[in-house]
Amino acid sequence: MSELDKSYHHIPVLLKASVDELVIDPNGIYIDVTYGGGGHSAEILNRLSEKGKLVAFDKDPKVAEHLPADKRFEWIYSDFRYLKKYMDYFEIKQVDGILADLGLSSHHLDESNRGFSIFSDKPFDMRMNTRQVLTANHILKNYSESQLESMIKNYGELTNARLIAKQLVLARKKLNFNSCKEVAIWVSGFAYGNKVKFLAQFFQAFRIEVNREIESLKNLLEQASSIIKPGGQMVVISYHSLEDRLVKHWFRSGNDEEGTYSNHEVPFKPKYKHAILPDEQEIKMNSRSRSAKMRVGIKN
Repeated sequence: MSELDKSYHHIPVLLKASVDELVIDPNGIYIDVTYGGGGHSAEILNRLSEKGKLVAFDKDPKVAEHLPADKRFEWIYSDFRYLKKYMDYFEIKQVDGILADLGLSSHHLDESNRGFSIFSDKPFDMRMNTRQVLTANHILKNYSESQLESMIKNYGELTNARLIAKQLVLARKKLNFNSCKEVAIWVSGFAYGNKVKFLAQFFQAFRIEVNREIESLKNLLEQASSIIKPGGQMVVISYHSLEDRLVKHWFRSGNDEEGTYSNHEVPFKPKYKHAILPDEQEIKMNSRSRSAKMRVGIKN
């Protein structure tokens, strides 16, 4: 692994547990669909023989500055929703396992100008792919009241989404909302319960919408079903209930929660009855791991 810039650090969540589950054949082909800071990929490479191969995806162009110089490694600058297309391009028909760590890198949260942090004085951005057009600020200023309500309710899971959306449409006519902090200060007036958690859920709604995260995850699960070889494993680490429920249902039934898919065959079976959680020691070392849940599916 090349030396990482100090500004691009990441503490991998459930590192040993996830790679222990993933790498069952050192000579196999594996995919890390969320390269991020590269921590999981580095550990996967450590477990592979010279015959093994790792393909990594990430849609953040800055990742290209911090890649390992390893002949067994291939990086693809793309959203993982296009997994199958790139596997066809590289003529890889089947792989031994896929890892998806769906959380933000510490880099995204700590680098204030990316617009992910509620404390940032920078524009309300939230793009993982900085080359895309849609930003959180555009959504805030242009979505209709009904669109905002649906997004805040479904992706932020806030019970007062209707009130927030209604007041936001009125407020944006008078306020500029030039920074993340300005948005956070305004919406904190509607907070209930734990204020920081409330703000995190509100920001989460915009982040999911900007980056099409739920749609991409559904695409990934569907495509992984045809790419992972029988007996291979898919390891998914999620950080909020929307993602975790989707993964849980897919591993159990081959359908998302709403039954959007109509597979007659169930592509995976869950390896464990319950999600694997970080232990107290990991949570103490990395507080951002507290909400993590890891599920493992075995390809039928």
